[in-house]
Amino acid sequence: MTHRTIPLTLAALALSQSALAQAPSRPETNSAPIAPQLDDATPLPLDVAWPGGTIRLDIDATDTRRAVYSVTETIPVPAGMRQLNLLLPEWLPGNHAARGTVNLVSDIRFTANGQTLEWGRDPLDVYRYMVTLPEGTSEVVATFRHTSPVTGREGRITMTQEMLNLQWEKMSLYPEGYYTRRIEIVPTVTVPEGWEVFTALDGMTRAGDTVSWQQVDYETLVDSPIFAGKYAKQWEIGDNVRLDAVADEPELLDLAPENLAKFERLVDEADALFGARHFDHYDMLLAMTDRMGGIGLEHHRSAENQFEPNALTDWDAMDWDHNVVSHELVHSWNGKFRRPEGLWTPDYRTPMQDTLLWVYEGQTQFWGWVLAARSGLQTKDVVLGMWANAAANYSEGQPGRAWRSVEDTTYDPIINNRQPLPYSSLQRSEDYYVEGALTWLEADQIIRQGTDGKKGLDDFAKAFFGKTDGDWGVLTYDFDEVVQTLNGVFPYDWATFLDTRLRQPGQPAPVRGLNMAGYELVWKDKPNPYAKGREDNRKYVDLFYSLGVNLNSSGTVTSTRWDGPAFNAGIVNGAEIVAVNGEEFSAEMIRDAVTAAKDSDAPIELLVKRGERYDTLPVAYHEGLRYPWIEPTDDGEQGLDRLMAARTE
Repeated sequence: MTHRTIPLTLAALALSQSALAQAPSRPETNSAPIAPQLDDATPLPLDVAWPGGTIRLDIDATDTRRAVYSVTETIPVPAGMRQLNLLLPEWLPGNHAARGTVNLVSDIRFTANGQTLEWGRDPLDVYRYMVTLPEGTSEVVATFRHTSPVTGREGRITMTQEMLNLQWEKMSLYPEGYYTRRIEIVPTVTVPEGWEVFTALDGMTRAGDTVSWQQVDYETLVDSPIFAGKYAKQWEIGDNVRLDAVADEPELLDLAPENLAKFERLVDEADALFGARHFDHYDMLLAMTDRMGGIGLEHHRSAENQFEPNALTDWDAMDWDHNVVSHELVHSWNGKFRRPEGLWTPDYRTPMQDTLLWVYEGQTQFWGWVLAARSGLQTKDVVLGMWANAAANYSEGQPGRAWRSVEDTTYDPIINNRQPLPYSSLQRSEDYYVEGALTWLEADQIIRQGTDGKKGLDDFAKAFFGKTDGDWGVLTYDFDEVVQTLNGVFPYDWATFLDTRLRQPGQPAPVRGLNMAGYELVWKDKPNPYAKGREDNRKYVDLFYSLGVNLNSSGTVTSTRWDGPAFNAGIVNGAEIVAVNGEEFSAEMIRDAVTAAKDSDAPIELLVKRGERYDTLPVAYHEGLRYPWIEPTDDGEQGLDRLMAARTE
C-alpha cells in the first residue's frame, strides 16, 4: 500500500485548531498512570548442560476411573542457587502454537529436605513457576496432578478406563535458561495392572506395572509419547518399524493379514520415496477408539494416530479413515528432520514462527495422499475423492481466498487455536494443508512435463528430505533453500511460482495441477467414495455445494457456506431445520426436496428454529444435489495415475 501526506488547507487547519480549542481538557486532578516498560522479552536459553544434574520424573497413571495422572519430579539444583525457575512447555511441537495445558496442572507443591517451599507464578509468563530455595538446597521435589479431561467439552481426553495417551510435555516441568536437549531426565511410569506400554523411548525395563527407561534428554522425551492399554497388540511392519495399537475392545485389533501388508508396503514406499531414514527405529502408535480424543501428531521416531474403533475390522467401509498414519509417517522426514527455521526452537518457551507450514504440512498432506495410494493403504478411488473434495473447496467453497493468502492461514493455529468459526469459508482456516497439497501437485506436474516424465516431485523429496541417511537430528531450512532445491531438480521460476500461489490472495482456483495431471473437477448427484464414507460414518448430511450447508442427523446446521443459498435465506450455524416443504425433517426428506426443486420454480420451504423463534424461510435453489468428483480428461495422459502408482513390488 502506498502512503502519501495530504497537506492541510488553511481553512481545514483553522477548523482543526478551533476544534482543539473547544475540546474539554482532562482535569489535572484526574489519575493518569504511566505504563512502565515490561520485562517480557523471551530470554535466549544457553546451549549448555543443566548444571544441577539428572532429573527424575515419576508418573502414576493408574487412576483411570478419575482420569488423573499423579506426578513427582525431583530436580537437582546447583550449589548456591536461591531461586529455581521452572517452565511447563507452552509452544508445543506439531501444534504450531502455544497450546500447553497449564490449566490442567493442579495441586502443585514444591519441597526441599521435607520443607515446603514458597513459589509464585510469573504474571508475564503464567507457564513459569518461581520457587524460592533455602540455603543449602540440593534438590527440589515438585508434586502435582495432571487431570485429563473427562468430557470432550473440557479438552482432549487422554485417559479412559481402557487406554491412555501420556504426553510428557503436559505433566513435567523443566528448568529455564537451557536448551531442552541439554536437560537429562530418567522417566518412570506406573500403569494399570497388565497394561501394555508402547513408546519410542529406549532402554525400557519393567518391574510389575512400573515401567522405566534409560536416561534421555528432555527434547527427546517430549518427542516420545506413550500409548498404553488394556487391549493392545504390536506388529512388525518393516525393518525396525512397529505398529503399536490399543483399542476400546479386544476384537477391534483383528487386523487381517492382507491389510497388515498394506502398512508394510507403506513403510516400503516411504523408504523408496525418501531414499534415506532419519530414525533408528519407529513406532506407529495407533488408538482404535471413540472414547479417547482423536489425534494425529508427528514425532521423529513415532506418531500418535487415532482411527475410528472399527477401522481395522471393517476395512473397506472405513477406507476413508486410514490416511492419518501415512501423513504422520511422512512427518518424520518433513517436519521433524527437515524443519522450517522458524519452527525449530531451543525450548518450549520461545515462540514458533509458522510461515513455512505450506511446506511442513502442505507437502506432507501431498505425500500422505500419494503414499496411501501407492501402498494400497487407501484405494485409488478414495484418494481421488480426497483430491476432488480439495479441488471443489477452493473452486466454489472458499470465497475467503479473495482476501486471504494461503501463507496467512499458517498463522491460524495461533490466531484461532483450532476453534470452530462461524463462517470458515469466508474467514478461511488452516488451508496451508490442502491448498498446499494442490500447489505441490502443480509443481510435480511442471517438473514432469518439463523433463518429459523423467523427474517429478519424488526427486525433490529425495534431495530435500532424504539427505544424510542415519542422521536423526534436526536440519532447518528457509524459503531460499526450497527454491534452490527445486531448481536443482528442474530449472524454473520457482520463487515466483510459490510466491504467487501461496503468498498472494485472489488467485485462480488451484486446480491447474489436477488438469495438467489429466483430471478435471466434475459434479454428480451422489458423493464420491471418500465423501460417502465420511458422511455415512459420521451421520451428517452434506449439502454444502447445493443448499450451502452441512447438517447433523437431527437437522442442526453445522457449517454454512458464505453467500450460498441457505446463507442468503438467513440460515446460520446452530439453526435447526425442523420441516422441509411442510413435512418433518429427515436426511432423506431434505435430499429429495433438493432433487425435486430441479424441476420446479418454487423455492424449497424450510421451517427453521433458532433459539425460541420459528421461521419459514424460502430457499431459491434449483440445481439439484451436487457432489465433487474428479475424472480423467480425454487426452489420455493421466499423470495423476502415474504419480499414485506403486514404486515397490
